[in-house]
Amino acid sequence: MTYISDVLFWISTGLLVPVVVLLILLFLRSLLLIGNFFGQYLQIRRIDKAFSDRIASLEKEGAEELRKSLPEKSKSPLMNTLAMMLDATDSHARRQLLISEYEVTADKDLSVSKTLAKMGPILGLMGTLIPMGPALVGLSTGDIASMAYNMQVAFATTVVGLFSAAIGFITNQVKQRWYSQDLNRLEYVSEVLDGGK
Repeated sequence: MTYISDVLFWISTGLLVPVVVLLILLFLRSLLLIGNFFGQYLQIRRIDKAFSDRIASLEKEGAEELRKSLPEKSKSPLMNTLAMMLDATDSHARRQLLISEYEVTADKDLSVSKTLAKMGPILGLMGTLIPMGPALVGLSTGDIASMAYNMQVAFATTVVGLFSAAIGFITNQVKQRWYSQDLNRLEYVSEVLDGGK
């Protein structure tokens, strides 16, 4: 039994370095996500200001005029999908395919936030528990310096994991709302092009 518990201890101790490296990578990815999120927010504000009223008051006869006002190439997946939908005014199936592809694009963008929100706490907890074993050993042998170092690592990994998870959770919530609004608009445009109002 002692041999088995020693093997488990070696395995868990060996996982500390990969966990810390992954937490650093998650932290860096969360910082990049914040910058991307801010840029996306500014882009959505600009699009809302320019096109939300025009989309809401769209009629089938005004589809060509709306298409001409859209930029030819845009970084916005919404604008690109909307332009392709307005080019496919006679094909309901093509428009539905474009909406489905937009959903896939949205899900791909949300996957980073979801990964951060789920993996941050997992890695943070692993980074907390792994150094606790050596810290307790240090406490039992009177090695206070070793115990203090291991406790410092434990608390630091918890904080970094929770920070990354918080960024992932918040951006996921807001982006889901953005994409739901965009999908509603695309469905509305498709219905208008089918002749409904």
